[in-house]
Amino acid sequence: MKSELFASQNMAQPATAPGMSLQNSKSIKYVINGEMHARQGSMIAFRGNLQFERKSQGVGGMLKRAVTGEGLALMAVRGQGEAWFAQEAANVFIVDIDPGDSLTINGRNVLCFDPTLSYDIQTVKGAGMTGGGLFNSVFTGQGKLAVICEGDPIVIPVSQQAPVYVDTDAVVGWSTHLHTSMHRSQSFGSMIRGGSGEALQLMLQGDGFVIVRPSEAIPHKPAQA
Repeated sequence: MKSELFASQNMAQPATAPGMSLQNSKSIKYVINGEMHARQGSMIAFRGNLQFERKSQGVGGMLKRAVTGEGLALMAVRGQGEAWFAQEAANVFIVDIDPGDSLTINGRNVLCFDPTLSYDIQTVKGAGMTGGGLFNSVFTGQGKLAVICEGDPIVIPVSQQAPVYVDTDAVVGWSTHLHTSMHRSQSFGSMIRGGSGEALQLMLQGDGFVIVRPSEAIPHKPAQA
């Protein structure tokens, strides 16, 4: 049988090392010998002896998700084998997090990660109770994190001299140590006349970076605790 479908870039290759790697720009291959964590429902194929179990986040984690609507429902994958993960054909990027690093990521942009990484839902400081994306997942420790983005991401440097303003529906993540606050970019008079559709943004200040997607997020139903 012959077809471009069977081109080498589309074929799953034998595992060369344990852990996470890119299968292609849309999916992750993870060689598991023990345990790893992924968003629920993101597994697209596997081989070997693997078990998929809903990951408990404890009473505190469930309460945070119930209050915030944070959409990071996780599963633990245990055993020995290979598994592939993807989410609605979004682009996938692997981030290597080293000791001392801290990365804030919107829960909707997390695909899977090493069990050596710690994760917590935290309030976006200075955001008050206005707008979306006010609660995000903060990753620390050492290991790999797979981040998804609908479209090609834009990584914008942030400095003390040049703060960056981002739409809360478009932001993917940022350097956790950045200072955050809400910024109003239109006058009260403009709001009365119908507004520009860009009333409030998240302002980031300090030294680091912010990642945005090239469109505003499509609203999702909050994940169940």
